[in-house]
Amino acid sequence: MLAAILSAMSYAAPAAAQVSDDVVKIGVLTDMNGPASTPTGQGSVTAAQMAVDDFGGKVLGKPISVIVGDHQIKPDIGAAIARRWYDTEQVDLIVDVPVSAVGLAVQNIANEKKKLFITHSTGAADFHGKFCSPYAIQWVFDTHALAVGTAQEVVKRGGDTWFFITDDYAFGHSLERDASAVIVKNGGKVLGSVRPPFATPDLSSFILQAQASKAKIIGIAAGPPNNTNEIKTAGEFGIFKGGQQMAGLLVLITDIHSLGLPAAQGLLLTTSFYWDMDDKTREWSKRYFAKMNRMPTMWQAGVYSSVMHYLEGVRDSGTDEPLKVAAKMREKPIEDFFSRHGKLREDNLMVHDLVLVQVKSPEESKYPWDYYKILTHISGADAFGPPDPACSLVKK
Repeated sequence: MLAAILSAMSYAAPAAAQVSDDVVKIGVLTDMNGPASTPTGQGSVTAAQMAVDDFGGKVLGKPISVIVGDHQIKPDIGAAIARRWYDTEQVDLIVDVPVSAVGLAVQNIANEKKKLFITHSTGAADFHGKFCSPYAIQWVFDTHALAVGTAQEVVKRGGDTWFFITDDYAFGHSLERDASAVIVKNGGKVLGSVRPPFATPDLSSFILQAQASKAKIIGIAAGPPNNTNEIKTAGEFGIFKGGQQMAGLLVLITDIHSLGLPAAQGLLLTTSFYWDMDDKTREWSKRYFAKMNRMPTMWQAGVYSSVMHYLEGVRDSGTDEPLKVAAKMREKPIEDFFSRHGKLREDNLMVHDLVLVQVKSPEESKYPWDYYKILTHISGADAFGPPDPACSLVKK
């Protein structure tokens, strides 16, 4: 009996000792007050805390804590917070981080400090391409997946001529590049593009150029706030009444809510998550709604999914050592309310199914936040494609 007790103690003690600083700390680094604060911000913080609470508040017998930082959409501020968190506040994992420039700056710090970072609201495919890292994981989407999801399916439905209104920074450029390649591959044509700067107040001249192109589809290669302003301005200029259609390469449910169905009706978009898709999505989203008084974006739902999977990885590996946890996260499929047929790949991209949806008309919507008609499901393999050979983690 003594031998058995000693053996059990020798097994349990190292496991407990593997949690650094006796706490698992998760930092939600986000935009709390700026243009990305509605689709991320406090909603991402709430989603992370929901995951911790649902997990039980402890892992391997140690408490789990969530802290919050506001990077204000500035790469230098984001990098400084990440450095401080990793160096002095013993943060084990940073999540969220909207806007590609900030996300890439934080990824550099994560690589330097050898700590984990999961991005949800940054879609540049370079995260798992030429800048891929064993410490950085991309969970919700990338520009390639959104481009394939929207462009390929729209071209199939006859939308074979496109004109792009593209945010003039890395994320927008990636969306246009990836969508253009898909359009041409599927027999369509890109007639041109214009590139308004981020957060441009007056988009009239750009909309008029898109209208004059006579393209069947005006592709919105932009995120908040440009995307909603472009859709609204296009409605005012009679784009839809003139027979042209708009396809949003990144549009979130909070954008539709802000626009209203009269302005957004008919818009095509691809998403990783819709709250009203099935019983699992509805159950979690209604719990989230009770806390936030609005339905979650795909980014916010993805924060919950990844934090839960990360905590399971800590539990299953018996440690919070970053590479061991990441390896454990890659071992099992990710099948939860957020992800269908999900798998964390060797390049640290979480591949999962997407849906192409069309925004309902006011007459079609039957209750609050009933905004989307699901047109088709897109497999993760089709949407995300194979690993980028530029990634050093990919086996050649």
